[in-house]
Amino acid sequence: MKEDIKQLQEENAFLRNEVERLKDELVRLVSRNLDLSERLEYDVELHRRTEVAREIMEGHVERQRNADLQDDGQLMAIIEMRLEKERPHLRPDFDVHALAEMLGVSQARLNQLFRKQTIHRTPEAYIDNLRTLTALRLLREQPNYSIAAIAEESGFTNIRMLQRRIQDAIGMSPVDYRLMLTRDL
Repeated sequence: MKEDIKQLQEENAFLRNEVERLKDELVRLVSRNLDLSERLEYDVELHRRTEVAREIMEGHVERQRNADLQDDGQLMAIIEMRLEKERPHLRPDFDVHALAEMLGVSQARLNQLFRKQTIHRTPEAYIDNLRTLTALRLLREQPNYSIAAIAEESGFTNIRMLQRRIQDAIGMSPVDYRLMLTRDL
């Protein structure tokens, strides 16, 4: 009987050790399962984002392809309407790339259009002209504005650029232009 009790105690101790080992194994497996679940969620989210980006890119390429095929006159009218309505050229960071993005056309298409359709040989010259016209209007309509304020409100990055563009356009500096306007009053 003592031997039976001893044997039962040994089996009981073995089973307790086995239960502890299985508990540890269960904790390890649950932890690994959580890690794998997190990785799977990350992979699914990454796949979803990749698909969305691909769809956006395909749509952008398709819109750009379609816009590049537009008639020159129609595209120029769209440019003029959008710029007049939205006035993005008044932001110093607005450039040819931003114009192309806004219209959904390639920069090459814009360059081709401006060479053929306008007196401005480049889209950059067109944007500068819009800024210069805005500056001339502000010089007339806002005599209290400083030249720096006019440069900023017209979308020029600095005063020198404004002075150079006005000098090229009308043959006098912004200050001389303003003086000429006040003399005539």
